[in-house]
Amino acid sequence: MSIDDTDVVIVGAGLAGLRCAAVLREAGRDVQVWEASDAVGGRIRTDVVDGFRCDRGFQVLNPAYPELKDATDVAALRLQPFGAGVAIRRDTGSATWVHPLRSPSKVPGMLASGGLGPRDVVAVARWAAGALRPKHLTTTGQTDTSLRDALDAAGVSGELRRVLERFLAGVLLEDDGVTSNAFALLLVRMFVLGVPALPAEGMQALPRQLAAVLGDSITLGRNVTDVIKVGAGWEVTDGTHRIRARHVVVATDAVGAARLTGTPAPPMHGVVTDWWAADEVPPGPAMLWVDGRREPRGPVLNTSVISAAAPTYAPMGQHLIAASALLGADGAAPEETVLRAHAADVLGADGTRWRPLIRHVVPHALPEQAAPLTVRRPVRTADGTWVCGDHRDTASIQGALVSGRRTAEAILKTAP
Repeated sequence: MSIDDTDVVIVGAGLAGLRCAAVLREAGRDVQVWEASDAVGGRIRTDVVDGFRCDRGFQVLNPAYPELKDATDVAALRLQPFGAGVAIRRDTGSATWVHPLRSPSKVPGMLASGGLGPRDVVAVARWAAGALRPKHLTTTGQTDTSLRDALDAAGVSGELRRVLERFLAGVLLEDDGVTSNAFALLLVRMFVLGVPALPAEGMQALPRQLAAVLGDSITLGRNVTDVIKVGAGWEVTDGTHRIRARHVVVATDAVGAARLTGTPAPPMHGVVTDWWAADEVPPGPAMLWVDGRREPRGPVLNTSVISAAAPTYAPMGQHLIAASALLGADGAAPEETVLRAHAADVLGADGTRWRPLIRHVVPHALPEQAAPLTVRRPVRTADGTWVCGDHRDTASIQGALVSGRRTAEAILKTAP
């Protein structure tokens, strides 16, 4: 078995690992990235099926994430934004709630449609006021509560409460309201500052852009089995190949990091996303739709005609629909036919002629972010292994990128 040498070896070519490698390489360090799969991106992947772009787990990119402007060329991604707001299926008809700062002329009509009275506006403003103080949110400590308790305390109720909880359930991947309220408010702040969008070439365009500057430093198909301390350095192996390095960074998801380093993994939330092709869809806003009824008709967290917001996701003259739902406690996913029926009902469409394209079941999609919020977790273990990923910062694209940079900066402060 041949042994190569490098300064830093990074295990995992997800966003955190790629960002870490880019910062180190820019500083002149010799870096090698080993990735187990056949492409970069980690949990951010895009499958092209019959000309349709289907992102694994349905993800969106918020251009308001502060780390993006330093880590990427955002303009080169050619972002296609969703409508700023949310569309709601009601017991009778539907409604559209717009972003009041981006569509002020539509606010009177939104209020006239019902479901949002003066008390509701006051209650949600009381709850969301914390989003105006991001530094306070990251230092809440023991004053942080669960999202559910915070909404109760603010008096948010009725249709507004249902829509808000179901919208956030699709972002947080949990519907019990146990997520840190401070973390939820950080996300709300991002939704206020930016409109979620999709890159023209799919979400995988983001990690591909990060990887482009690393050239042949990335090796695919290397599923690391052991990280071994050897003297003042490390040896990393996939059972066939071996590499020596002064530093090793484990940049996998939380479950993989726990296996290689012994770092405890937080509970993980899973999601299933189904993608369908359609020749016709009903007219409606290019937004995420949620079921705002008192009794939802199925398990769908959110659904959308993706191609209405992102035309590059579907061949000309065709439409792409996606819907996501939580996995059960046993990891089981609802049947495709169940998601299709509920998604069609929410969109006000006939789903019987939709053509299933692909199903993505992602059991470890997102680390739980329970209260009290911990924004910065240690990036080095007791034995000297470096660890980065969204499980070390906030459970988001922003958190993954920050974690990678933070780990690289810590390595650069050590003796060369």
